[in-house]
Amino acid sequence: MVCIKTTVELPDTLFRKTKATAAERGVSLKLLLTEAVREHLQRDARDAAKNQPSSPAWMSAFGGLRRLHKETSRINQILEQEFEQIEEAEWR
Repeated sequence: MVCIKTTVELPDTLFRKTKATAAERGVSLKLLLTEAVREHLQRDARDAAKNQPSSPAWMSAFGGLRRLHKETSRINQILEQEFEQIEEAEWR
């Protein structure tokens, strides 16, 4: 895993609590902050997944057919292009 150094500004009281918590747990401040950010992002992802509209039961069996989305869009564009062109000879 590649680590990136960065600067983060925290309110003094939050920094002190965080540093004290890390010391109590016997872990580095770096590890405590890394775990806290990771947990927060995972919780956000879970919450976002919960708020997604549920798909019909049959879609889960087929993985939601997500992999076909691009192909379906491509086919729809071709159909739209073809039906936009009206050949006069066919309508006479």
